Amino acid sequence: STVGIIFQQFNLIPSLDVAANIAFQARLIGTPEPQELSRLAHALGLEPQLRKYPEQLSGGQQQRVAIARALAARPKLILADEPTGNLDEATADGVMEQFLALVAETGAALLMVTHSPRLAARLGRRAHLSQGRLA
Repeated sequence: STVGIIFQQFNLIPSLDVAANIAFQARLIGTPEPQELSRLAHALGLEPQLRKYPEQLSGGQQQRVAIARALAARPKLILADEPTGNLDEATADGVMEQFLALVAETGAALLMVTHSPRLAARLGRRAHLSQGRLA
């Protein structure tokens, strides 16, 4: 029973390549599964970037690495803080489509914060906060 976290700012480790960044959380909790890491890299289109470092990636690629890292340990719960907040609309749509498909595959619960009504509309259940209150 783990929690996967996706930050708005990616929070990738600059001295680790993409493959090591993806495996980082899973290694910390002792569950790195090479086939799962390969599956995530393939599903998110990251295979050509596995030996690159974060500064060599676009924003969309960095966010895909952050998503793969959060999912690599097969969490039961995923917390996502504005997971596409730093991306342009077209890139955000593509990343979000891949992300939601992977979440559905795993059966994990997703708690996502977003300021985008367009992205929120893609989720099944929503809660709206206004002026610090549940509306």
